[in-house]
Amino acid sequence: MIRLEHANLLVNDIQQSQAFLQTAFPHWRVRDEADYEWYGQPRHWLHLGDDYNYVTLCSGAQGIARDNKGKQPGVAHLGFEVNDIEALVSRMTAAGYQDLYGGISRSEFRRNVYYLDPTGIEFEFVQYLSDIPAQRNQTE
Repeated sequence: MIRLEHANLLVNDIQQSQAFLQTAFPHWRVRDEADYEWYGQPRHWLHLGDDYNYVTLCSGAQGIARDNKGKQPGVAHLGFEVNDIEALVSRMTAAGYQDLYGGISRSEFRRNVYYLDPTGIEFEFVQYLSDIPAQRNQTE
């Protein structure tokens, strides 16, 4: 078995990033957290998730996130599968988050939508409409 164990994100404001992710995933909780020093700089980290998935949020980011329209190397976005994209969009809209590309993109076998978290990191949320891998993996 291979699975992504977690993503570790350096953010400008842990509380704002936590609020964004808990809006997307209301069942997520802080699994653990601590203060530490990273190359002489004090930081705080927390593991936010459930028993199976989590994201590490670390304080101390300075500046702005990578421009996804640019050509800088780095992560373009993080993608999460959800089982009800309409409910996710409703929660995000109610909390004041705006999607990036004009709403839910729809294809025959999936729907997806993109948001920026408060640090400027792009997240994709996808709902698959088929359990057949060949259909789920089509890239139109």
